[in-house]
Amino acid sequence: MVDHQHIHIDQDSGDTRVFWAIVVNGLLTFVQIIGGIISGSLALIADAIHNLSDALALVVAFVARKIARKPADKQMTYGYGRAEIVAALINYTTLIVIGLYLTYEAIFRFLNPTGVDGWIVVIVAGFAFIVDLITALLTFSLSKKSMNIRAAFLHNVADALSSIAVIVAGVLILLYDWRLVDPVVTLLIAGYILWHSFIEIGDVIRILMLGTPPDIDVAKVLGRIRMVTGIIGIHHVHLWQMQEKENALDAHIVIEQDNWENNGVIRETVKSILKNDFSISHTTLEIECSTHTCDDIQTIGH
Repeated sequence: MVDHQHIHIDQDSGDTRVFWAIVVNGLLTFVQIIGGIISGSLALIADAIHNLSDALALVVAFVARKIARKPADKQMTYGYGRAEIVAALINYTTLIVIGLYLTYEAIFRFLNPTGVDGWIVVIVAGFAFIVDLITALLTFSLSKKSMNIRAAFLHNVADALSSIAVIVAGVLILLYDWRLVDPVVTLLIAGYILWHSFIEIGDVIRILMLGTPPDIDVAKVLGRIRMVTGIIGIHHVHLWQMQEKENALDAHIVIEQDNWENNGVIRETVKSILKNDFSISHTTLEIECSTHTCDDIQTIGH
């Protein structure tokens, strides 16, 4: 039996962690922007903008977590679970826009280099690195269970790496007065943001487009169903992810006439196979006798 009290406590605890992650990232953004303006460091301002996106990403993730727990109703018969998938799409899209903007600013700074106060850069970036680690720790365990929180968590991982890069830039400016290292580091931050975002956004789009779960081989699913005694055909198959960790399938199953009286048992056998062998928990099967099948038979889709 499910321990509903335990689930409720876990959800509240997760919400609290996300809330404090939002608070510390908001504070960090303010400190970095002021430090970037005073020092004249584009890399520090770039890191500040990235941190601002972290705070906004966490706000979106926090709201999405709340919405996703709403039960199904007449308007949303499947429930609100996909709110977290939409939130992940918003966050990754924001990251891509930020990465492109930072690339533009870095190229402009190459053409018009300015002086940078290395000490302010190092101190503020060091503070940012500590905050990034705290935020990552607050969201790490949640990121394993939710694509939504994972998007926000990756924001912070990218920021921690950005802070390290900014610290290195500040040290080089102090030691050698290498002004161009500032836009170089900005380009590295932008490149990492874009690379990671383009990789992760694919899975989000796949779910929203009702794509087949990436870890399930459709041919194996069909082959296993066809092995069930009494089944002579399967068509109009749809296989998708209702949410990040909930796979679904609907299909028409054709049963030979001699086994028609066992159609109920055959249906339950197929459902059990799909659940145990392929982790497909939501299944809708339309049973057809071989003497009365659909006219338009198409294996995949309809």
